[in-house]
Amino acid sequence: VGATFTGRNAGSFGHCGVISFNGNKLITSGGGGMLVTDDALLAARVRHLSTQAREPVAHYEHIEIGYNYRLSNMLAALGRGQLASLTERIARRAEIEQRYRAALTERPGYSFMPVGPDRTVNHWLTVITIDPTLAGHDAEALRVHLEGDDIESRPAWKPMHLQPVFADAPRRTNGVSENVFTTGLCLPSGSSMSDADLDRVVARLMTVTST
Repeated sequence: VGATFTGRNAGSFGHCGVISFNGNKLITSGGGGMLVTDDALLAARVRHLSTQAREPVAHYEHIEIGYNYRLSNMLAALGRGQLASLTERIARRAEIEQRYRAALTERPGYSFMPVGPDRTVNHWLTVITIDPTLAGHDAEALRVHLEGDDIESRPAWKPMHLQPVFADAPRRTNGVSENVFTTGLCLPSGSSMSDADLDRVVARLMTVTST
């Protein structure tokens, strides 16, 4: 939410778009998400499956398996209410990212995800990558270092083809996702993060030493 590509909002191109409202997102309903599409048949199919695939008769009738994947009206209202402050939330996360960039860009082996000129990002999460041959330590060492001061950070997402549950699934890879997983670290980036907390994180980041 809030990101664009060639002037179009994320989710507005392609056959359909899926947006997460998980608890750590810019707009949250505590969980769940939204599917958007301009395909009326697909939209009807999704609505049908998300409401237990119940047939339009007076009694409960099911000719296929459905699910209960709807947001409640209350949670939907909670999410919609946050749209009014979306611009401010994005701006705050941009400030946080810029602070990290100012502190770490010149540090050997540290880099940030590039942003192309034809797109804008919502700064949802600041992710750095660390080249251990230049930094003198890897992403895991930095994570443990931050944890020593009760600062939570997390590795970048493990690629799906490396998950045990998909060990036998077909795959087509080029090494990029594996590299981001092994070298990436997600830094604290919440919109409600105070300047004092940000100062503390940055100060801790600057004290990591080579291993």
